[in-house]
Amino acid sequence: MDTRGLTLSLFLLLSSLSNVFGDDIKNYVVILRHLANANISNNDNRDKWHASLLSKSLTGTDHELPSSDRLIYSYRDVVNGFAARLTEKEVEEMAKNAWFAYAIPSSTYELMTTYSPRFLGLSGVGGVWNESSNMGEGVIVGIIDSGIKSDHPSFNDTWMPTPPSRWRGRCDFQRCNNKLIGGQAFNNGSSEARQNPEDVDGHGTHVASTAAGAFVREASYYGMANGVASGMAPRAHLAMYRACGESGCMDTDIMAAVESAVQDGVDVLSISMGMHSAPFYKDIVAIATFYAINGGVFVCCSAGNDGPKRNTLKNEAPWVLTVAASTTDRRFVSTVKLGNGLEFDGQTIFQPGNYVPQMMPLVYAGDHGMPKCGTGSLNDFNVTGKIVLCEVGGGDGEILIDSGAAAVIFINYEIYGYSTRADPTEIPTSNVAYADGTKIVAYIRSTANPTATLIFKGMLPHAPWSPAVSPFSSRGPSIQSPGILKPDITGPGENILAASHKMLIESWDYSTTIFKVMSGTSMSTPHLCGIAALIRKAHPDWSPAAVKSAIITTADVVNHDGKPIVDETRRPASYFAMGAGHVNPRKALDPGLVYDLAPEDYIPYLCGLGYNDDQVSPIIHPRPPAKCSQVKKITASELNYPSISVFLPEKSNTSVSLTRVVTNVGEARSSYWLEINPPEGVSVRVVPTKLTFNHVNQKKTFTISFERIDGGGRKTVEGHFKWVSKRRVVRSPISIALY
Repeated sequence: MDTRGLTLSLFLLLSSLSNVFGDDIKNYVVILRHLANANISNNDNRDKWHASLLSKSLTGTDHELPSSDRLIYSYRDVVNGFAARLTEKEVEEMAKNAWFAYAIPSSTYELMTTYSPRFLGLSGVGGVWNESSNMGEGVIVGIIDSGIKSDHPSFNDTWMPTPPSRWRGRCDFQRCNNKLIGGQAFNNGSSEARQNPEDVDGHGTHVASTAAGAFVREASYYGMANGVASGMAPRAHLAMYRACGESGCMDTDIMAAVESAVQDGVDVLSISMGMHSAPFYKDIVAIATFYAINGGVFVCCSAGNDGPKRNTLKNEAPWVLTVAASTTDRRFVSTVKLGNGLEFDGQTIFQPGNYVPQMMPLVYAGDHGMPKCGTGSLNDFNVTGKIVLCEVGGGDGEILIDSGAAAVIFINYEIYGYSTRADPTEIPTSNVAYADGTKIVAYIRSTANPTATLIFKGMLPHAPWSPAVSPFSSRGPSIQSPGILKPDITGPGENILAASHKMLIESWDYSTTIFKVMSGTSMSTPHLCGIAALIRKAHPDWSPAAVKSAIITTADVVNHDGKPIVDETRRPASYFAMGAGHVNPRKALDPGLVYDLAPEDYIPYLCGLGYNDDQVSPIIHPRPPAKCSQVKKITASELNYPSISVFLPEKSNTSVSLTRVVTNVGEARSSYWLEINPPEGVSVRVVPTKLTFNHVNQKKTFTISFERIDGGGRKTVEGHFKWVSKRRVVRSPISIALY
């Protein structure tokens, strides 16, 4: 069974908009110039004004869809504009009006744990929850996703405090409680008629429980990963904003959902979806999330599931935390034993307890013309009672069961290197690495009667090379803003057990609950959002940028064996794969120094990207309109970001100097000394080399200069610098593109 579409597809490529109103009508977000709305004093006036603009623009058109059915959303604060159903020609005519800035054709964004808390050092003796008594109490986590299974025990409110008084949201479920305090559905931009926030996909339920699910005993999947399940912030409140249906997530709905979440009073917002790279003024999530951080809401977004190729990153905006995915140190091992005695460890989540290992005939589907074991591929040869070797990407367990196969061995993708996958199947399975798969093929072809068996070893902890960057996790560098190092961070995203929406339950009987194992950056993102909720609980006065800095500068760059974190090739992972490293919640709660940014600090950066006033203004709305000619533009590298990405030409003696500002959030009186690990072929100089603080929130400025000393062609080199005190290490990664 190829479940890449199940475990990884919850964050895929941009798909085509399904057009239910005719061949020529599409959804657009229409951005307005600020000059036109000076007299809009309330929401009713705004709605009427948008409807009036739309109606006047359509006067004289002969399209059968009336103007009254064209308006989808009249946005209040998230952007100065509205969403409407229009033809391309109508947009061209609308562009002749003075109030029109530009229109964004609507796109469909597609959606991209018993163990994680212990793996991350949250639970257990000496864990963050026990030592700090911080489980996210009083923090509201908003989820933009496919809905939520409201009666799942992960959203039980036993021992939960009441919601904070600032909460202004509503509940469209049959029941809400002190855990699940709100839920709304946004689907005006889609063809879906369902108007409630209940989950029919399963993605949103899994994500929400990962971020802030309550404690649930005896949680498992196929009997595996058994234990007590919970989210990262188990006592935080949850609010679900369903903007996704079975066909994906319409950007018009996403924008309305984000606007509502911010106005409702959420503190943290999790968005596990994305689309192809686009300029920020055409990226609805980038626009909507700037509105969120302008309101003080911390936002984390998925990096994407298109790795390990470079430049596949989603959600590139510097005001969001872009999250990559990594493994944990447990494996669901199923070993392939060949007739010649060779053994290869693979994975599967389905571990049949009554399976008796015995040698059976082994066949390779590729020797019969269909290596991926797709539909109908096994019709022309007999596989009854045999173990079938298939390549991933076409077959599934149902096809193999119907063919009479006794078991299946899947060969993972070549680009996935040494990695294996623990996909759910209903047939005895082992997923092996590509290199091992080629050895199994060679064995089959070397003997007249190849045989094999599978040995199921269950869940094995303390796996080597852990954590490692997951092969599917999208890589940088950023296309839109390569001067910002992305992704920012990595967290657990592979084989994550969390709540499932598919359950029949009539009581809070834990034995009837259903959980599910899923993989993707959709799974790593709520891990980071839950950790951000813990930080916000500990430091409610911190800005979104300060929370992000704390996460980035305290990340781990070595695995549990004290060796560099690796990727699927088992070579050290680059910053474009893992960001600053793997999240360390304990250290992130007490970072010592932070690189802070206010929302207005992004305006010189946006102008420096070459955007004009009409392009910057919709992003920063409802702040005053941008005037790029009146601000001192900066490059992306000059933004006060906790990591550094710089370009150095091949000319000798070429240097770049940057300024950074750090804020003391540790002890009132403290000193930090500099340590530098310069990138190969680059000299790094920092002035001053010591920072001394006398009070909390004191700021210190330093300059960091880079000079190329190696003319050896084009390449990307990496290093880092640290500010080190007696108690803390504040680490910033450096990526230098030599060209």
